[in-house]
Amino acid sequence: MKIDIVTIFPEIAEAPLKSSIMGRATDAGIVEFGFHNLRDFTKDKHRQVDDIPYGGGPGMVMKAEPFFDAIGKLKTDRSKVLLMTPQGTPFVQAKAVEFSRIDHLIILCGHYEGVDHRVVEALVDEEISIGDYVLTNGTIAAAVVADAVVRLIPGVLGDDASSEVESFSGDGKRIEAPQYTRPADFRGMMVPDVLLSGHHQAIAEWRDLRAEERTRENRPDLLD
Repeated sequence: MKIDIVTIFPEIAEAPLKSSIMGRATDAGIVEFGFHNLRDFTKDKHRQVDDIPYGGGPGMVMKAEPFFDAIGKLKTDRSKVLLMTPQGTPFVQAKAVEFSRIDHLIILCGHYEGVDHRVVEALVDEEISIGDYVLTNGTIAAAVVADAVVRLIPGVLGDDASSEVESFSGDGKRIEAPQYTRPADFRGMMVPDVLLSGHHQAIAEWRDLRAEERTRENRPDLLD
């Protein structure tokens, strides 16, 4: 898989995606990341990527031309183009699974007061949001999406089954049951006896029950 991230702050995306599991996936040849500075696709001496909005209003709007030139260079027949924006479709685990099956993702990162809408109309396949809040730039969100997608590719995690039993897996309607490790008695707080029993069916039933309870406590919206 290849993921190209187009932004005016490539170093923000590089830091998390060159470390830990993402770094090992890159070294193993499972994924290839490209970090592209949008200013490299400008033609004026000031490398300007923004301008004042038509119709007035605060802030600056990102210009269309650099994005068009970037896509012209990077896009192939296998590419899917995403734009990170608070106005996008919510990014959920099912989307991560969908994107993990695509050969090439190009992620465009918005900044300032947004992107000239002609970019959305002509270049973007999907607008994606990681939550109902606004960040200083879309590069942080792009790194989040890339991490969530790449970890689902077979061979990236130490145990591929890990992604099948975690929160939001399956039908996406519940979060994961509590987990414990050694020691069994920590400052008087005991690991539930059932987890020490070796009774696999009882453990599975306990985890199923606790997953539903935690979902009702922390994310009742998933059960609506």
